[in-house]
Amino acid sequence: MQVEVNPNEDTEWNDILRQHGIIPEKPQDPEPLIQEALIAAEHKAYENRLEDKDIDELDALEDEEDEGFLQQYRQKRFAELSTLQQTSLFNQVYPLQKVDYAREVTDASNNAFVLVNLTSQGANVESRVLTELWRQAATKFGDIKFCEIRADMCIEGYPEKNTPTILVYKDTEIRRQLITLRELNGPRTKLPDLEKLLIEIGALKESDVRLKKREGDEDYLKDDELNVEDYDDDWD
Repeated sequence: MQVEVNPNEDTEWNDILRQHGIIPEKPQDPEPLIQEALIAAEHKAYENRLEDKDIDELDALEDEEDEGFLQQYRQKRFAELSTLQQTSLFNQVYPLQKVDYAREVTDASNNAFVLVNLTSQGANVESRVLTELWRQAATKFGDIKFCEIRADMCIEGYPEKNTPTILVYKDTEIRRQLITLRELNGPRTKLPDLEKLLIEIGALKESDVRLKKREGDEDYLKDDELNVEDYDDDWD
């Protein structure tokens, strides 16, 4: 007569059967593992509580945090800032000429991300928005090379309706292209939208200290400041 055995029962007989490989080991209770993972996550969150703080914010926590612990984060921030300072080689928008494109863009992308703005020759609102954001981003992220050229000077007959066009180069290849600002936020695109793109393409890390917004920062021009009369065409 065959006796039915519940392999999940915690009995002495089942222990004997498990020892002889007749029935499988009893499944491990997941609760202790879950609790352990939750505790570990809490510890990690506590240990990383200063991860997004800048130098000034760390100084403001002197009365609340252990001085040695704060000093570790200060040293980490200073190291990050030092690295950024050493790699900030550009810090401006580079107007391009077609004859210099290979050197200034394709070849340069071996050493850094290079972003090209194919801009409009007329009163294209999105082109003017991106030209201003290009200036802000170039100043803020000096380790990324921001270039700009009038589209019809780069590609003969390039449609005005396709401007602005963003080309992302790395290691001599085009890694991403955006035709107009439709994929960002259209004519209402702001600097945070552009920063999100820089993260997506790998030019920035989400932990980059420069992404932390400071109170009073001007991330973009207000819509009523984008007047056609103020547009200065550098390539006329």
